[in-house]
Amino acid sequence: MTENDHGSAPSRQRKRFPGISSRAYEHPADRSALVALRKLSGFDTAFKALSGLLPERSLRLLYLSDSVRVSDAQFSHLNDMLRDACYILDLEKVPPMYVTQDPKPNAMCIGLDEPIIVLTTGLVELLDEEEMRAVVGHEVGHALSGHAVYRTVLLFLTNLALKIAWIPLGAVAITAIVTALREWFRKSELSADRAGLLVGQDVRASMRGLMKIAGGNHLHEMNVDAFLAQADEYEKAGDLRDSVLKILNVLPRSHPFTAVRAAELKKWSESRDFQRIMDGHYPKRSEDKDASVSDSFRESAGHYAETVRNSKDPLFKLVGDIAGGAGDLAGDLGGRLRDRFGGQGSAKADGGKASAGDDEARGDTGDGQKEG
Repeated sequence: MTENDHGSAPSRQRKRFPGISSRAYEHPADRSALVALRKLSGFDTAFKALSGLLPERSLRLLYLSDSVRVSDAQFSHLNDMLRDACYILDLEKVPPMYVTQDPKPNAMCIGLDEPIIVLTTGLVELLDEEEMRAVVGHEVGHALSGHAVYRTVLLFLTNLALKIAWIPLGAVAITAIVTALREWFRKSELSADRAGLLVGQDVRASMRGLMKIAGGNHLHEMNVDAFLAQADEYEKAGDLRDSVLKILNVLPRSHPFTAVRAAELKKWSESRDFQRIMDGHYPKRSEDKDASVSDSFRESAGHYAETVRNSKDPLFKLVGDIAGGAGDLAGDLGGRLRDRFGGQGSAKADGGKASAGDDEARGDTGDGQKEG
């Protein structure tokens, strides 16, 4: 079987999305964070230089020599899931996938020219078939979105930052880019979670997988609804000090907090956007060249505005209150100015009678001022 052969259809009947564009499932925050990343001073220069320096061939040889490549002969059930995911999302070339020895549950999609998917043994041993299907779909979503390139640069720069920490200016420059990359990558995980749901088409399995990543293989001790309630409590708990601590806690992470990811995915699964995709109405890759960049900006801006408006986080609520107060103040001032100058304008339009009346009412003062 060749690399481009998807094999048979999925093991249970799932909807397929021929020609689907990654725009269909990409989170607005993912796109806006990537735009912000590209605007970061020095990023383009550093990225172009690093793309030529990154040891991609060495990376591929490393996994080939020290991990197990998934195929019909090795981890065949994972190979079937991979081909199913590529079949459903219509990814023409099936990326190579490896299982590497690591007790920590993790998965990643890396590579510059062509993506590679890597699963850890900790993850493979932790998840059941449906949960793993969502994870494989998640990584195929990264591949379809072109995230592998930036993820590879992030890995390289993170290691580089540790090595040059003793160089003050160098460390500052690298840290700025790594921080921006991490911010984008956390948002890209939300997009890939959506891709995983489109592949698995079982929201409860996606929820279970995220729960297990958070709490281990003790499913009988966990509850999806209670887990989602944690995300709500996390968002609205505490005061402004807690809001600042949340920001500090998430900065060094490459992934969003698991309960937050679960809540975001559950919300999307109940949205009109998700239902439209499932009904076969979604943007196609053939239309990507005609996609409006300004529309993407507006969608991202609208998402952030809605997030601030609806958030229960104390800091976001404060921002919303300040913005609302500023809007009320601006409206009040605008109304007063209209009453003041708009009224005079109307009077003058009536032949200046009001002005004459004003002069009579001010007669003594006006005359006195003229004489003085």
